[in-house]
Amino acid sequence: MRRKVSIVGAGQVGSTAALWIAAKELADVVLVDAVEGIPQGKALDLAQALPIAKSGVQITGTNDYTDTANSDIVILTAGLPRKASMSRNDLLRANFKIISDVVGKAVAYSPESILIVVSTPLDAMVQAAYRLSGFNRERVLGMASVLDAGRLRSFIAAELNVSVEDVSALIIGGHGDTMIPLIRCTTVAGIPITELLPQERIDSLVQRVRDSSVEIVKHLKTGSTCYAPAAAAVEMAEVILKDKKKILPCTAYLQGEYGIDGCCVGVPCKLGAAGLEKVQEIKLTGQEHAALMKSAAAVKELCDIIGM
Repeated sequence: MRRKVSIVGAGQVGSTAALWIAAKELADVVLVDAVEGIPQGKALDLAQALPIAKSGVQITGTNDYTDTANSDIVILTAGLPRKASMSRNDLLRANFKIISDVVGKAVAYSPESILIVVSTPLDAMVQAAYRLSGFNRERVLGMASVLDAGRLRSFIAAELNVSVEDVSALIIGGHGDTMIPLIRCTTVAGIPITELLPQERIDSLVQRVRDSSVEIVKHLKTGSTCYAPAAAAVEMAEVILKDKKKILPCTAYLQGEYGIDGCCVGVPCKLGAAGLEKVQEIKLTGQEHAALMKSAAAVKELCDIIGM
C-alpha cells in the first residue's frame, strides 16, 4: 500500500508541496482546506499534470478531514500569510487559533502520523502543535532551519558561481531575526567559506537570509514566499518516508539538549521513519551558545503569550 501525506492548507505553499510530493512519487496526497472549491480545483489541476510528469500517485482535494485518515505525514501550512508590514509576532494570535483548530482535526483522523509544521511564526506554531497534538516530540517538527540553510546555500552558490550541491550550511535557533548561522560549519566542497569570501561579504549574505521573506514580499506586492518553504517541508517528508537517517536543521522540542528544556528551536536533527530519531548536539562556542539561548528565550516569549 502506498504512503499517504495530507497537506493542511491549499494555498501557495500547500499546493506547491503537493506538486513536489506527487512529482517525486513519494506518496498519495490529500490537499485539505476550509475554503470550499480551492483544494478540489487545485487537486484536479495537479492530477491532470501527473500523466505528463509520469507520476502514478493519487491527489485528492477536500474540505473533509475524514479524507485525511491514516496519513503517514501531515504537513501543516494553514495560516495567514505574512505581509510586508507584518512581523512574525503580528501573526501569532491569529495563526495560533488556526493551528489549534487544524491540529485537533488532523490528529483525530491520523493519530499515528508525523506532523511537519510550516505555519508561522514557525517555532511557536511547532510548540503549539506539539502541545495540542499530545504526540511525543519525535512526531512534531518544523521546517524553518531547513529553509534558512537552503537560502544561505543559494546565495553562496550565486556569489561564488558554484553548484549549490557543493555548498553545505548549518543554521540553528529560531526562524527569523534570531537565527544563528554557524559559519564555521559552512563549506563549499569541503572548503570553509571563510577561505573563499571576506567576512563582510559573508555578513551581508547572512543578513539577506534574515530578510529573505520581506525581500520577496516586497517584490511580489501581494502574496508571500511559497516555493522554498514547500521544498523544505518536502525534503523533510522525503527523508522520513524513505527512512534516510539524514541530519537536517529542523525545529524540534528540546528536552535539555544545548541546555534548553521545554522549548522548540532549530537544531541539527537526525530524521528517519520515526520522525526525530536524535537531536545531534555539537559543541558551540560561547558566543554561539549565548545566541542560541537568546533565540530560545524569544521563542519562549511567544509561546508564553499563547499559553504554550
